[in-house]
Amino acid sequence: MASIVAVTCAFSSTLTTQFLIPSSSSSLFLKTLARRSSAPLRRLSFTSRPLRHLMASASLGLTHPANTEPPKVSFAAKEVDLVQWKGDLLAIGVTEKDVARNAESRFENAILNALDSKLGGLLGQASSEEDFTGKPGQSTVLRIAAGLGSKRVALLGLGASASTFAAFKSLGEAVAAAAKSAQAGHVAVALASPDALSAESKLNTASAIASGTVLGTFEDNRYKSESKKSALRSVDIIGLGTGPGLEKKLKFAGDVSSGIIFGRELVNSPANVLTPGVLAEEASKIASTYSDVFTAKILDAEQCKELKMGSYLGVAAASANPPHFIHLCYKPPSGPVNVKLALVGKGLTFDSGGYNIKTGPGCLIELMKFDMGGSAAVFGAAKALGQIKPLGVEVHFIVAACENMISGTGMRPGDIVTASNGKTIEVNNTDAEGRLTLADALVYACNQGAEKIVDLATLTGACIIALGSSIAGVFTPNDDLAKEVFEASEASGEKLWRLPLEESYWESMKSGVADMVNTGARPGSAITAALFLKQFVDEKVQWMHIDMAGPVWNEKQRCATGFGVATLVEWVLRNAS
Repeated sequence: MASIVAVTCAFSSTLTTQFLIPSSSSSLFLKTLARRSSAPLRRLSFTSRPLRHLMASASLGLTHPANTEPPKVSFAAKEVDLVQWKGDLLAIGVTEKDVARNAESRFENAILNALDSKLGGLLGQASSEEDFTGKPGQSTVLRIAAGLGSKRVALLGLGASASTFAAFKSLGEAVAAAAKSAQAGHVAVALASPDALSAESKLNTASAIASGTVLGTFEDNRYKSESKKSALRSVDIIGLGTGPGLEKKLKFAGDVSSGIIFGRELVNSPANVLTPGVLAEEASKIASTYSDVFTAKILDAEQCKELKMGSYLGVAAASANPPHFIHLCYKPPSGPVNVKLALVGKGLTFDSGGYNIKTGPGCLIELMKFDMGGSAAVFGAAKALGQIKPLGVEVHFIVAACENMISGTGMRPGDIVTASNGKTIEVNNTDAEGRLTLADALVYACNQGAEKIVDLATLTGACIIALGSSIAGVFTPNDDLAKEVFEASEASGEKLWRLPLEESYWESMKSGVADMVNTGARPGSAITAALFLKQFVDEKVQWMHIDMAGPVWNEKQRCATGFGVATLVEWVLRNAS
């Protein structure tokens, strides 16, 4: 099993819950393959090449992830006087309204005024000198000699107001950053105006803060020769309630965070480590870990050929690393199945562009390990759902994993491939390969009886140009499905924007010798890519395509974001009984 970090959520009552979050010492990838038990996996069908072939492919460059010691962070919900709290860092979330002053230049906010009084006005003085106004991203940290039980006090800006999951998740990330800077081991988090929140909002806020703190603390150091351990060990969440309701929310935050971190680790891993075979092994590990609700089926190239997946196999043909078609199936531990869903993720573990090789500034070929970001979101959601175990819903997680490389066996511009639904495609651009793999994956998903399908893919640079690096583009002909997913994304804090499926643009996708080409005119190319995928979805199935090419990667931090996991989990739970 993968190394995990145990994050304990303790409460002022006797109730305690634990949730497990994968650390940077995750067993990705080679060491796990070498150490796996020879015992067969329960309820698991793994019909692929022998593991020695996977290991040989994954050892290129002698690079293996380090087996680092995982940190442990505990969360406790408490109702205590902030002035009396003892620890390394007391972090206060502050809105712009909270920092308002009266005629005597003292804080009007009761909590800030009480803290400032104990510090002889130093908190107010420091915030004024540093021009702290409570704007998002602002912070003021004060080292305390005496007056409070805490060694440091931090004011962290929330903006004009704060009510969303995303805002409080950002607060948690700011807490993690402040703790790292101060090398704080014991931290408390509170809001300057907790009474502005309803009881239900307090639960969601605590969950968001915990999620943000965990994700902000996580650093993927598996591929660094040296790394510094996090000092953070415990976090007290003060003033947002206690009891079983909060315990449940914090466990959920831990389950989802574990999936997000798993997704980040998958995307961060280089293509010489994370091959299609190793991605299949990681997916299979989810099925064996949660064998009470998951089964796995991995198809090799010959089995895909029997299913007539010519579109997918055409992309995979040039690589020395064989393709692996991955199908995980979640079934609830008890009760009936009321709805069948499918999550389909693009799984290009590396994309060279093929014979239309990526060249020139902005082609991002050096980052094409993230071209399997859709599959990372799908498998991250699978990991989280394996822990949550929702009832009433069956979910199929489908990834056509392969590499898009160049060789004498590779697909050429002008070639015609035939998808598994019989439709023919003239390949006028081998760098538009993701949609070719998704075509057969979508047909396969429909054949599983899925009533609703969401696919996620780092599909087009055009979507990045349209929406930037923080927002994913959404395409669907179904308004009801759009409503469901957008409500889920609002709850998760991930940003989506619906774009049109303009049918008139399909004219540029017509071929003179086949049913279609795989790329159309340059204008609106994110839309024509979605229209291409639509050709492989049964008309009776509700379907959505999410182009996540922008938000899959954080350029500033130079690492993966884990985008999509939280929204997928929320969407599945909203379909569950």
